[in-house]
Amino acid sequence: MSNLLELIALLWFLVCWLGYTEYSKRRAADRPCLSNTLDLYREDWMRVMLRRENRIADASVVGNLERNGAFFASSCLLILAGIITALGYTQEVMEVFSTMPFGTLPTREIWELRMVVLLVVFIYAFFKFTWSMRMYNFVSVMVGSAPPPDDTKTSPAGREAFARSAGNICNLAGDAFNLGLRSYYYALAVVGWFIHPIVFMAASTLVVVVLYRREFCSTALEALRAGKVFEEPLPGKAENSPKPKS
Repeated sequence: MSNLLELIALLWFLVCWLGYTEYSKRRAADRPCLSNTLDLYREDWMRVMLRRENRIADASVVGNLERNGAFFASSCLLILAGIITALGYTQEVMEVFSTMPFGTLPTREIWELRMVVLLVVFIYAFFKFTWSMRMYNFVSVMVGSAPPPDDTKTSPAGREAFARSAGNICNLAGDAFNLGLRSYYYALAVVGWFIHPIVFMAASTLVVVVLYRREFCSTALEALRAGKVFEEPLPGKAENSPKPKS
């Protein structure tokens, strides 16, 4: 029965993680959120960049965004090293844990399962952060290759296509960073598993609630929306919007 509760808690964690990831992706198609709002800001950034002769500030911003991903990626490596080390000293770690005034000591197999799940979460985060870093490298290259404002060979349509393409790469980099950052939240939920499976399930649910409120109901979202006049419909609404009469 105890092992069954452990498996149910793990299944609930996966439902929360994978389910919310899919839900937020679908929900962002027809409702304002941080993700689709920042997408519009990034595209505007690329359009403004094309009108500037000096792009040093733009390159600096891209570099700062890339360094954020590098910081979290390096943190993941340190955490992974600690988890792998702990896996090599499972018995000793369990003995230390048994002296703590909270939690129940599981079997060695369940303990190692908990450590492996935590390991997988940070491996996933590492891949997301490094992919985000690489895409910000792509953005740096595109900023460097952007046509100057006085270039007569590039048509307005070509500039708009370039801005949308660069903005899209920047959006993909931001999305990858966001998924990596979410993994840290879910890792904190996994830490609750070392106390009790019920705590693990409650923490997983709490993480989803916190992520939802920040993504769809936060004051940061209100501030971002207030700072922009939205002339274009949200993604997914263009097809359903009424066409102007001729």
